Amino acid sequence: MKKYSFLLAVLPLLFLFSCKKENPKVEIQTYKGLIIVELDIQNAPVTAGNFLDLVERGVYDGGCFYRTVRGEATEEQPVRIRVVQGGIARKASGPKVDPIPHETTEDTGIKHTNMTISMARGKPGTAASEFFICMGDEPELDFGGKRNPDGQGFAAFGKVVVGEDIVHKIWGAPAMGEQIDPVIPIHKIKVK
Repeated sequence: MKKYSFLLAVLPLLFLFSCKKENPKVEIQTYKGLIIVELDIQNAPVTAGNFLDLVERGVYDGGCFYRTVRGEATEEQPVRIRVVQGGIARKASGPKVDPIPHETTEDTGIKHTNMTISMARGKPGTAASEFFICMGDEPELDFGGKRNPDGQGFAAFGKVVVGEDIVHKIWGAPAMGEQIDPVIPIHKIKVK
């Protein structure tokens, strides 16, 4: 039932943007600068619809970019990737966000290429609010990739179209291991 209530919540947004025949764009405002992401609502309706719903509800306001993965392989994670991650995980308080069904890259056709935005997750079906941006082509994050042992990959749902230089500044920010220190606040994310 939870799965269907989520779909009922995002259906009006999906209908609105499908009538416009263009993908929605969202502005991510940080003190480092502005990032604009185009969401692929046609190919990733569940994941892009969830992100759009969270943006419309103001869930990300006051969130931050807090993690940078710069390609170092570790014992725990031998598959190298390069991403910058953000969301609401570091907010002191905020609404609880329910997880969404997993849309694989095999289902959507959206690959993890340079500047692709995707949902962070543990097991398939656990993605809720945390997202990351690829800092190059990252095929190990696609369906069949080796970053997650389950082989299901991550749910890509759009691409940065403005502000690639800002994403690089955030990715290269000072960090303690993978944790950006200090975090880069997200002032607001809004539909453009």
